[in-house]
Amino acid sequence: MDMIAIDLDGTLLNSGNEISENNIQAIRRAQSEGVEVVIATGRAAFDVRNLFSDLDLKTWVIAANGATIHRPDGTLFSSIPMEKEDVIEVLAWLEEKGFYYEAIDDEAILTPQNGRELMNIELDRIRSANPNTNLTRLEKAAEKQFSQSGFSHVDSYEEIVDRKRNVYNILTFSFEEEKLQKGWERFKDYPDLTLVSSANHNFEVEHRLASKGNAVKQLAQQLNLSIERTAVIGDSLNDLSMINMAGNSAAMGNAKTEVKEACQFLTKTNDEDGVAHAIDHFLAY
Repeated sequence: MDMIAIDLDGTLLNSGNEISENNIQAIRRAQSEGVEVVIATGRAAFDVRNLFSDLDLKTWVIAANGATIHRPDGTLFSSIPMEKEDVIEVLAWLEEKGFYYEAIDDEAILTPQNGRELMNIELDRIRSANPNTNLTRLEKAAEKQFSQSGFSHVDSYEEIVDRKRNVYNILTFSFEEEKLQKGWERFKDYPDLTLVSSANHNFEVEHRLASKGNAVKQLAQQLNLSIERTAVIGDSLNDLSMINMAGNSAAMGNAKTEVKEACQFLTKTNDEDGVAHAIDHFLAY
């Protein structure tokens, strides 16, 4: 392999939001054999740096679902921000409809001041409709969303627009499937936007040219590496663009069915060091 691109949530991170020692050692083995290791995530680049701050690992980082690429030293290599008009239209609609959202710029994850309240309102609705429902899984999903670093709270989307900074990705989160579907339908046909989902309770929009697949291809070209000798490891639908782009692919044991069907190799789950297992598979190619 020339390069291995690894998704973060549900892939490199286990259910405890941690990177196992076995996965760390596997990445180091790959790097020691001259393989370029890349983290490819929907998260913000500064959040990734925070996750890796206590680890002696330096990699390229494809962040915001491919809208930004950062060098191993943390400096920005390239970016594809959303058009201002699209940012305004998306955020205004989400705010009007009472959605929780996160907008990634260069410095922060911009989110409503009442974000937790919005999520709690949805949980209360579910609890009222189904009193016997176990909400532990949903509450865990909410806490994982809030476990990211770099949040900056705003009273209105207009504050985001007024900051006059690039917005790379807007994530929308809801526990209500019908509400999410309405959002998906609202933006799926926008010619200037890419629409993807990275987890059960969200959808994300970004510039139409931004995707993990395009970023992996761009990075391979920049580093003069073969896309055919590039491997990717992922679990969610937002990983499909890079799975379809690369010559080799591995789906996590906990991956979505569509991801498993698209990949050539099925590895173990994210709680079973699936990344390490996949890396060993690719290194033995």
